[in-house]
Amino acid sequence: MAATGTGKGGKRGGKRKVIDVGFVEGGSHPVEGDGEPGSGGGDGDGEAEPDLAELEPDAAELSAVEAELGAEPLADGADGVDGGAGGGDGADGATDGDGESRGLGAVRALGSVKGARSIVRHDPLSAYMSELRRYPLLTREEEHELAVKYVKTGDVVAARRLVTANLRLVVKIAHEYRRSYKNVLDLVQEGNLGLLQAVKKYDPYRGVKLSSYAAWWIRAYILKYVLSNWRLVKIGTTQAQRKLFFNLRKEREKLEREGYEVGPKLLAERLDVSEAEVNEMSVRLGAPDLSLDAPSGRGDDDNAHSPMDRMPSAAAGRPDRQVEGGEFRALLREKLEQFAKGLKGREETIFRERLLNDAPLTLQEIGEKYGISRERARQLEKRLVTRLRGYLEKELGEAVAIGASDEEP
Repeated sequence: MAATGTGKGGKRGGKRKVIDVGFVEGGSHPVEGDGEPGSGGGDGDGEAEPDLAELEPDAAELSAVEAELGAEPLADGADGVDGGAGGGDGADGATDGDGESRGLGAVRALGSVKGARSIVRHDPLSAYMSELRRYPLLTREEEHELAVKYVKTGDVVAARRLVTANLRLVVKIAHEYRRSYKNVLDLVQEGNLGLLQAVKKYDPYRGVKLSSYAAWWIRAYILKYVLSNWRLVKIGTTQAQRKLFFNLRKEREKLEREGYEVGPKLLAERLDVSEAEVNEMSVRLGAPDLSLDAPSGRGDDDNAHSPMDRMPSAAAGRPDRQVEGGEFRALLREKLEQFAKGLKGREETIFRERLLNDAPLTLQEIGEKYGISRERARQLEKRLVTRLRGYLEKELGEAVAIGASDEEP
């Protein structure tokens, strides 16, 4: 766009200042034009194009124009820019007050655009790829030389060179899993960890390229990350679940294309897993996780209920059962202490050190302590257990089941 005009007084044929601002396609940085005058009076023959830096208004001038006129940068093709509109006579190039204001607005637009930067959408992945171009790739000979150097000396600089040369491979592999996890940069980050591990484990003497070996480590780290972050409740904790997580949907679509009536039994046969595991994984993949504490229904806060409120309590968690169990344990301890008062010597040792102790003595240890055989110690224990069972049945009924194993712990 061009902004031309005469000096104050509007004298025809006076010295003109021509401003021609062009824009690079796809950007907003101004470039100097050809200096060709616009239509609006005077031929301008022999006039040299002024330097744009000389026409750039200072900050004070821009602030004054904005405060006085409220001028804004004019769009391309706006009226009054070339001096032929805004109340002036286009034939003689004279400009009245309104035309002069528009001309100053165009100059202000130039000053603001000249130092501006393009407003573009920032893409972190593109910025990351731009950074990767700083690191050149390695030839097979360079890669082997650096790998051998790292294996022999542990040179960190050589390891860094191997890693940076294969960062593009990580991005390529991460893109293969972009449907499984939306944030590709997270996958790239995990893949980079796999690349570091691959460089540590790489053996250059096996005749395999580092990229071929590293691809397995990169995929392993990415897959582990996807499984761990797929849901709030971890999924894929067994080998069968991991197989179903990555192959269930693909196998179902494959069978449907082949004309089969897909069911859990057929999928289980194809994937070599149980039918119950197929049903469980189908349910988990088909619905999001549900918080047991999240309120359900449309009631207000006072009447809202959560799924946890509708779940039956476990028997061990019921208050009445807890009180009942506590009272029974206290009564049982009391009866056992009364039974122990009638024991002496070997029987008391067997009762306290073997039947009631969390770390019981062995029959051999009891026999050595009292100078008897292991078999005799076992007979004493069996007779004591029989007496204890009869005593508790008499005091507590059949509420307590007592038995002693014939095997030595």
